[in-house]
Amino acid sequence: MAKLIDKVAWLHLEGGRILSTRSRGKDAYYLPGGKREAGESDLDTLQREIAEELTVTILRDTAVHAGTWEARAHGHAEDVTVRMTCYHADYTGTLAPSHEIEEVVWLGYADRPRVSPVDQLIFDDLRRAARLA
Repeated sequence: MAKLIDKVAWLHLEGGRILSTRSRGKDAYYLPGGKREAGESDLDTLQREIAEELTVTILRDTAVHAGTWEARAHGHAEDVTVRMTCYHADYTGTLAPSHEIEEVVWLGYADRPRVSPVDQLIFDDLRRAARLA
């Protein structure tokens, strides 16, 4: 039986690069965000996860849905799919790795092989839209 992982992520781009993170013990980069908890809306999840991972506050009234992508979940069995609902949003505070995040980086399209399968789809779409260098 196939399993679906429901995640919400933040697409934060500056100068043709996208903000990405690497968790402790992981070999791939992931867009910041995470799994929805019971009863949470997309924006509840986005705000909680980004505060936990990057110590900043997402400004909810600036959040705009950027798209939803699905792919095989990195590091899971073949029958596990991740659905990632992504948002652009402004924030307040200073970006810093926190919780399980070991590294915060700015990636370009050349870094595509270093990210998870669902992030690769997002990189492709951002490149087609001339938003990712």
